[in-house]
Amino acid sequence: MSFWGRALVNAIIFVSVAGFFPQSFHVANIWISLIAAIVLGLLNMFVKPILLIFSLPITFMTLGLFYFVINAFMLELTSYLVGSTFIFASFGDAFLLALILSLVNVVITNYFKH
Repeated sequence: MSFWGRALVNAIIFVSVAGFFPQSFHVANIWISLIAAIVLGLLNMFVKPILLIFSLPITFMTLGLFYFVINAFMLELTSYLVGSTFIFASFGDAFLLALILSLVNVVITNYFKH
């Protein structure tokens, strides 16, 4: 899936999760979610590989589960860069969204692969 396709899917997921969990996660509107999805995609391209290299020993020791913590950190960094219109109530909420994003992206990527 292309960068723009994945950004669009992530923007839809952001709005959906914000609708399901309004106390945990706030997105001002669909345009902010699209901006956040683009920022997340850019961070995943440039910052995430560096974090993965530095965290390789702990990711190996946790059998890959630390990867979700890195994804949650990337979402928190996205929240910081986008501003007060894209907010998580806690790191645990960012972790939950990271799990949901990973699951939906795996399903959609496998669906469009064939």
